[in-house]
Amino acid sequence: MSMRVQYAHRPGANMSRSTARRPANLTLDGDLLAQARDLKINVSRAAEEGIARANRAEQERLWQIENAEAIADANAFVDKRGLTLAKRRQF
Repeated sequence: MSMRVQYAHRPGANMSRSTARRPANLTLDGDLLAQARDLKINVSRAAEEGIARANRAEQERLWQIENAEAIADANAFVDKRGLTLAKRRQF
């Protein structure tokens, strides 16, 4: 059985918000952009937050793939032997 966790904390949790911001050219749906402007949404910030969410989702997906064997091994261990200290549970 090989259990390995490469990074146990949420990716990017220790990243500072003071990193340098850079301009980027994006092509967006015109109606969507107009609606965002009518609603006074900061389009740059909304795009940045959406990209950050997409990055986190992809990092989580890759982590799941990378650690699938260890997760399966841990689940098989529990299936075979039960939870450690399960008989001491109060619930």
